[in-house]
Amino acid sequence: MVEVTPMYIEGKPFTAVSVVLPKTYLLVVTNDRGYIMCGALDVGLLNAKLKDRKIIAGRAVGVKTIQELIDAPLESVTLEAENLGIYKGMTGKEALLKMSN
Repeated sequence: MVEVTPMYIEGKPFTAVSVVLPKTYLLVVTNDRGYIMCGALDVGLLNAKLKDRKIIAGRAVGVKTIQELIDAPLESVTLEAENLGIYKGMTGKEALLKMSN
């Protein structure tokens, strides 16, 4: 099952995507600038192989719902996210709000 839901965080628009897979979930909250994602995100790949794309993204692990993803501390972030002031340990919500500025 795939669910795509518009959502607002402090009045800022985002899109939440939840995909139910066998024995796991794929969770993403995004806007036109960047995204946060569950543990399936390979931040190392984005930083190494796709560095030229300047992707703004963060990864939270151990989350099973969109709300958990928003509330969880980020386990890792891309270099471009760091340039925007997003850092490891920041909540998903805090990171998303920085992406919306």
